[in-house]
Amino acid sequence: MADATLERSRLATVFGGSGFLGRHIVRALARRGWRVRVAVRRPDLAVFLQTAGVVGQILPVQANLRYPASIAAALGGADMVVNAAGLRAESGAQTYQAVHVDGAAALASAAKAAGAESYVHISGIGADARSASPYIASKGRGEAVTLEAYPDVTILRPSVVFGPEDDFFNRFGALSRFLPVIPLFAGGATRLQPVYAGDVARAAATALAGSAKRGATYELGGPLVMTLREAAELVLRTVDRRRLLVGLPLGLSRLVASTSTFASKATLGLYPKLLTTSRDQVALLAADNIVSAEAEAEGRTLRGLGIEPQAADAIVPSYLVRFRKTGQYEAERSA
Repeated sequence: MADATLERSRLATVFGGSGFLGRHIVRALARRGWRVRVAVRRPDLAVFLQTAGVVGQILPVQANLRYPASIAAALGGADMVVNAAGLRAESGAQTYQAVHVDGAAALASAAKAAGAESYVHISGIGADARSASPYIASKGRGEAVTLEAYPDVTILRPSVVFGPEDDFFNRFGALSRFLPVIPLFAGGATRLQPVYAGDVARAAATALAGSAKRGATYELGGPLVMTLREAAELVLRTVDRRRLLVGLPLGLSRLVASTSTFASKATLGLYPKLLTTSRDQVALLAADNIVSAEAEAEGRTLRGLGIEPQAADAIVPSYLVRFRKTGQYEAERSA
């Protein structure tokens, strides 16, 4: 009884907890019975997470990685910390340097000073400080400054993360509704290892509980390796639509991305978001995004954490059904 009470009294602060992956992490921690403080810039937009736990278990608080005082306040009394804050694209003061590097350094230092027992930093496969891509390079530098400030941190590098609110399979589903031809950047041959958001969240909870190697970097991928083209084909089969898939060379992909980004800025955001792609998103497809042989050999994977990864083709149909011509009633129409 005493151990159960102690476990329930543990407090975890999750920065970026209202984001796509962050919300899964919050739910995973709440299921373990821990109290969870969700540190976000707009706590009013994170209130929905309170239903993932019992009354009073989950509390959204205001924090901004660019303001040290807000970081310290959000960390007060926390036993565990997760940095799941990240940007898909830069906007104003929210730059890759400010969030992925300077913010990561400030948070790791503050967590160490606050005496947090365990710390998890969410990065991504392919993070490389030497990359020409500002996004990828910032992820690599973020890992380095985090390790320097909090040497015992556990870094999680997921491949493409999927789930009901993802911007990967859902994007292909949405494009299939409006376009007869779907472009595949970088030729469509890039190999990916889509990993379920819920599995990444369980990995974060497992690491916080002390079941991961301190100071180690884990690479998280699902059980299936697929090319970008195969991922698009999976979506088309799921939504029962036929579309022409056209691979664009890397150079042309960069040009298309730059043009769409310019169009979005020139129209003050009126250009369709669905058709907007950044050069950094294309850069992520310049190399395979899969778990390395070294990580597999050393057990720095989901299975190494005792988690059996779930396959994309088993989960994706559950939330892409809305892109079928008659939605969830497709089966009835076909009967």
